[in-house]
Amino acid sequence: MTSPGYLGVTEFDDDGDPDPFQWDTRGDCEVRQILDRVADKWSLLVIALLDSRVVRFSELRREIDGISQRMLTVTLRQLERDGLVRRTVHPVVPPRVEYALTALGCTLHTTIRSLVTWTEEHQNEIAAARETYDAREAQAAEPPRTAPAAPQAPRGTRRD
Repeated sequence: MTSPGYLGVTEFDDDGDPDPFQWDTRGDCEVRQILDRVADKWSLLVIALLDSRVVRFSELRREIDGISQRMLTVTLRQLERDGLVRRTVHPVVPPRVEYALTALGCTLHTTIRSLVTWTEEHQNEIAAARETYDAREAQAAEPPRTAPAAPQAPRGTRRD
């Protein structure tokens, strides 16, 4: 079964590169849904932390700054549903729940590692570009400078 937005083949542009606009932009496009899931910031962090290890929920929560318990729960469930994360519940009191990447999740981690490596290699260039952009935007937002107006004679007097 294919998704509604699946085209069956990868299309290429005139330069021989894959066409990034080949996928349907409708919300029901499966490729778009998967990209939305795996590319969100919480999923990326969870997948990165699960690299080659089993992690308990509480440890994930401690290590991911700013994530709420509910958001971590939702993220883990979605990743489990997509076959990227395996959830194991140990029958002890209190219950111990552990998470690990599946074989499929490990293949995605390799891609994420490449993205992180690229980011680390280019972070200074990106910071410089941001500074240049911000300075240009700040300058454009300043009101134009005008020459000071010539002093005017007091009312009721004539200038000749």
